[in-house]
Amino acid sequence: MWQRLCVAACLVFWGGAAQADGLSALDAFLRQVSSAQADFTQVVTAPKREGQSAGRQKTSSGRFEFRRPNQFRFEYLRPFEQSIVADGKTLWVYDVDLNQVTSRAQQDVLGNTPAALIASGSSVAELSRWFVLTSVASADGIDWVQAQPRQRDGSLNQVRLAFRQDQLTTLEIEDGLGQRSVLTFQNWRSNPGMSSERFRFQPPAGAAVLRP
Repeated sequence: MWQRLCVAACLVFWGGAAQADGLSALDAFLRQVSSAQADFTQVVTAPKREGQSAGRQKTSSGRFEFRRPNQFRFEYLRPFEQSIVADGKTLWVYDVDLNQVTSRAQQDVLGNTPAALIASGSSVAELSRWFVLTSVASADGIDWVQAQPRQRDGSLNQVRLAFRQDQLTTLEIEDGLGQRSVLTFQNWRSNPGMSSERFRFQPPAGAAVLRP
């Protein structure tokens, strides 16, 4: 389940006017959008194995919210319910079917993840301490950025983010084993005025709480 978080990436390379578009869009997003809400669909594609024409795919959907600094909530609704909540100090993962909660110190698990890219940084300059960011050619009004973690631990290869004005439209994640996860966002709302209470998590009564 932690692979879902590796739902990131960044030093800046400037290669001409066209290369500035994606980085400028990312920087504007980080500076202007302090919180957001959206629906999402996630398609995870496993690496193709011998004898397969394509890797197997799994599709899930739900609701995403974030509030800077360091707070976010993924509510997976289909096909299985699961909550991933970061309150600024603790990352909580609640599996509804198992009635099980896992909690970890946020600072120990979110440094190089896509979630940190969206919810933690306030500027490209700040994120460049953790990731290498490169603009990708824009197309059809969409600005793309490729992000690679500075510290390679094998869990994350790269992330690509797509922006249309102040909206994040797509998050593409490739892990160190070749698994590809694509999240597309719909019904995006920037700066809806959420409070920190929205990201408070209380383990349900009777749920097993694990602290690895």
